[in-house]
Amino acid sequence: MTLNVIKIGGSLTQKPEALKILCQKLDQLASKHQIIVIPGGGKFADCVRETDKHFSLTNTTTHHMAILGMNQYGLLLANLIPNSQTTDNIKEAKNTKEKIVIFLPSKFMNSNKKLPETWEITSDTIAAYIAKKLQANKLVLIKDVDGIFTNNPKKNTQSKLIEHLTTNNLLETKNKTCIDTYIPKILKTAKINCHIINGFYPDRIEAILNNQKTINTTISP
Repeated sequence: MTLNVIKIGGSLTQKPEALKILCQKLDQLASKHQIIVIPGGGKFADCVRETDKHFSLTNTTTHHMAILGMNQYGLLLANLIPNSQTTDNIKEAKNTKEKIVIFLPSKFMNSNKKLPETWEITSDTIAAYIAKKLQANKLVLIKDVDGIFTNNPKKNTQSKLIEHLTTNNLLETKNKTCIDTYIPKILKTAKINCHIINGFYPDRIEAILNNQKTINTTISP
């Protein structure tokens, strides 16, 4: 059974019913695939950004607060994904099978200060970093878009989906994408294929886990 790290973006909370359907689907997939869920930051991280605007907090403080926001979203997901369990222990996460593990990252990340403590680092990079530590076979970033486009698809209807990119492509691009700018550095050293998928279409996640072609952007190291 291959190990798959799936990060569920906080943007999916904008459509609660769709998020619930996604969580039900992940529970079904857990019978055939080992899945470790990394929560995004979403509204919980946005609260930290808003607080930072008013109080001009240090980078270290906002970084730690934002990761605690990921923990909060993780607890929400634990309520939505049947038969799931939470952990903050890497070994426990890796050794648990036939049940989805939701990894709460704050304790682990605070004891492994290998990443810059800036807003450049989002839950995307943190998910990739944890996937690297877990020696995962795949990393899936679940977003509210189909993948990486030539331009912002929410503003430009002529934008085209880019089906495949390398980490070098991402490091060289100056275009803003749906992932943070630091994650290519982690993916390149981790040697993990990363798939960006629209979470409002759960069958696409199943296709990726089954090594089938579907609508997404694949980033190869």
